Amino acid sequence: MVKASLNTNQVIVKSNQKQLSPWKIARNKFLKNKIAMTSLIIFTAFVLLAIFGPIFTTQDISRINFMSMNLEPSAEHWFGTDTNGRDVFTRMVYGARTSLLIGLSCMVLIISIGTIVGAIAGYNGGKIDQIFMRITDFVLNFPFLIFVIVLNTILVGKVSGVWTLILVISFLSWGGVARIVRSRFLSEKENEYVLAAKSIGTRPIKIIIKHILPNIASTIIVQATLMLAVTIVAEAGLSFLGSGVPANIPSWGNMLFEARDSDVLRNKTWMWVPPAAAITITILAINFIGEGLKDALNPKSRR
Repeated sequence: MVKASLNTNQVIVKSNQKQLSPWKIARNKFLKNKIAMTSLIIFTAFVLLAIFGPIFTTQDISRINFMSMNLEPSAEHWFGTDTNGRDVFTRMVYGARTSLLIGLSCMVLIISIGTIVGAIAGYNGGKIDQIFMRITDFVLNFPFLIFVIVLNTILVGKVSGVWTLILVISFLSWGGVARIVRSRFLSEKENEYVLAAKSIGTRPIKIIIKHILPNIASTIIVQATLMLAVTIVAEAGLSFLGSGVPANIPSWGNMLFEARDSDVLRNKTWMWVPPAAAITITILAINFIGEGLKDALNPKSRR
């Protein structure tokens, strides 16, 4: 009787698992990943800080206060003040808004451009594939750092400083995504469900959007998390070099710019440690989220 009940329970569990869609299985698997969920909570906290933080800050980030220059952390200034007397915590909050805006906007543009180019090239093949891939190779051959600095310098003043950086980084970063999407399309378009859709006269655009893209969505989602981390680091690096976000706009990268001064680097660590820690924690959180999604969306890892 005990064995019979155990077998019955196993059959019920298996039948319930079969009823779950792949996306629900992936969601449940992701929710059970403690590191990924903790990282998601941390990243969400940074996003909420960027959105709602400025509401609760009272310091003026644009006003230079010579009476409050280089103050150490205190009850009035939690993270101290910088060389211009501006509150470091307030600049951290506004800097989160700028850095995350750049990261998320670049990620959306990069994934959109890369997916469109890769989908057209992979689905059509032939000469269209060759033309689009040669364009992709041309973009990938650009020395990223040099061209970002040059293009950002040329476009400055013509477009808003933040959006200039977003457009330049996105224009030079979609090549890798396009190649990955193309390779997935080349393999997916030979499957029976695509051939069946073609045989009944389904339009190519409908096959791409309705049939193929949902089946490679997991790959695109994982690439999106990677691109988000990469673009945040790119903004920080370019701003640290003085070629990123304009100096009058606070960002985590701009706050690190002050660390180029040896006196600040050695003796005034409160000016650059908070933004450096914020960048590090954010990137780690995004990478752990990406790893969690990669594991959850991988069919071979499901049990």
